[in-house]
Amino acid sequence: MKRILLVLAAALPLAGHAAPEVQECVLDNGLKVLVKPDRRAPIVTSQVWYKVGASYEHGGVTGVSHVLEHMMFKGTEKLAPGEFSRIIAENGGDDNAFTGRDYTAYFQTLAKDRLEIAFELEAERMRNLALPEEEFLKELEVVKEERRMRTEDDPQSLTFEQFNAASYEASPYRIPVIGWASDLEDLKAEDLRDWYRKWYAPNNATLVIVGDVEPDEVCALAEKHFGHLKPEQIVQPKPRLEPSQRGEKRIRVKAPAKEPYLIMGYKATALGHAEEPWEPYALEMLSSVLDGGSSSRLSRELVRGNRVAADVDAGYSAFTRLPGMLVLDGTPAKGRDLAELEKALLEQVQRLRDDLVDEQELARIRTQLIAGKVYERDSVFYQGMLLGQLETVGLGWPLAEEYVEHLNRVTPEQIREVARKYLVPDNLTVAVLDPQPLNGKEPRSTPAGDHLNVR
Repeated sequence: MKRILLVLAAALPLAGHAAPEVQECVLDNGLKVLVKPDRRAPIVTSQVWYKVGASYEHGGVTGVSHVLEHMMFKGTEKLAPGEFSRIIAENGGDDNAFTGRDYTAYFQTLAKDRLEIAFELEAERMRNLALPEEEFLKELEVVKEERRMRTEDDPQSLTFEQFNAASYEASPYRIPVIGWASDLEDLKAEDLRDWYRKWYAPNNATLVIVGDVEPDEVCALAEKHFGHLKPEQIVQPKPRLEPSQRGEKRIRVKAPAKEPYLIMGYKATALGHAEEPWEPYALEMLSSVLDGGSSSRLSRELVRGNRVAADVDAGYSAFTRLPGMLVLDGTPAKGRDLAELEKALLEQVQRLRDDLVDEQELARIRTQLIAGKVYERDSVFYQGMLLGQLETVGLGWPLAEEYVEHLNRVTPEQIREVARKYLVPDNLTVAVLDPQPLNGKEPRSTPAGDHLNVR
C-alpha cells in the first residue's frame, strides 16, 4: 500500500495557463514519487534522485559518490555491465547521470509506453548493484583520467577547485565533486560498497516522472517495481557549519595557461538558511542585474563599455543544501590586467551597495529572468530536474510553483540590503590564475561544475 497526497500547483506568473497538478505518492518503504503530467508529446522523463553527493563525503573518501555513479552502469545481480544503457537504447530512449555537491541523479527519457522498462531497471540497481572488483579498477582509471582532463589540465577549473578549497574552512562544499587526486589513488571497491549500502535506498531517494502519463498509473507502477525494496537506516552526516569569515582571503594559482583568470566569491546565504526569507531571491535578482544577459551591467559596461574584460560572469544559486557564495569571474581583455578587472568588479559591487537599482532596469532584468524560468517548462526534463533538485536539497518540490512569484516581489531596497549585508570585504575570497609557460602543452578548456557522464 502507499500514501497518496494530491497537491494543486499554483499557476505560474507569466504563464498563459495553470500549471498541471503534481501528485506525490510515498511508498511504505519511504520512496517518494512525484508525478507531473505534460501531454504535449508522448514522451516521459524518469529520474531517480539520491540524497548524497560530494558534500556528504569526508577526507579519505572524496570522489566516492561520483565513482559510484559510474559503477551504477557496470552491472547488477541480473544485468551485465553496460546492459542497462543498451536496453534503454534498444527501446528508443536515452539515459545519463550526474553527481553534484548535494545529490546524485539518474535519468531516462523515452516513449511513455516504455516507462515500465525504466522502472524495472532502476529498481534493480537501487539495491542490487554488483560492484565487481575488475570493473571498479577499470572505471577508477577512467575517473582519474577524467580528473586529469577536466581539472588538472584545465587551468581555469584548477583555479576554481583551489578557490573553493580556500574559501570554505569547515563546509563540505570545499570538496571537489570528482574528488581529490590522492583520495582517488587510495579508493577501494569496499569504500563504494559501504557508500552504496549507506545511501542507496528507497527511503533516501525521490522518483520524479514528468510527461504524458496518468499519476495514479505511475504510482501503481512504482509500487509494483520499487515497493518490495527494503529501506535502510539513514544516518545523516553531522553538521559541518562554516564559521564566519574574518577577513579577505586571497590565493594565487600557478599553472600553464594562455591567459590570466580571476575569481571573486562572497559568502552568501541560501534558501532554508537565510535570516529573512526574501534574501536568497534578492541575491538571485542581484546576480541577474550583474549578469542577466547582454544588456546586464557586466556585459554592457565591462565587456562592451570600457573593455576591461574579454568575458565576465556572475553566478548564485539559492537551491543548495548549505550556504554557498555569489561568484564573479572573468578574464581581462587584451592589453588589460587582472588588477584592472578586479577594480572594475569591485566598483560594480560598491555601486550595488550605494545605489538603488533603477525600477526600469529591474523590470527589464526581472522579465528576462522570469521568462527564462517559465521557458524551462517547455522541457519535461528540466521540469523534472527542478522538482528533483528542490526535493533532494530539502526545500520541497512545491517551491517550484512559488519561486517565480517570490522573484516578482523583490524590491530595489532588498537588493541593496543584501549587497550591504553579504557583499562585504570580510566575506570575500579572491583567486587569480598566474599563467605559466605552456611549453608546448595546450591547456584544455572544460567548464567547472557538476559532473555529467556522457555515454
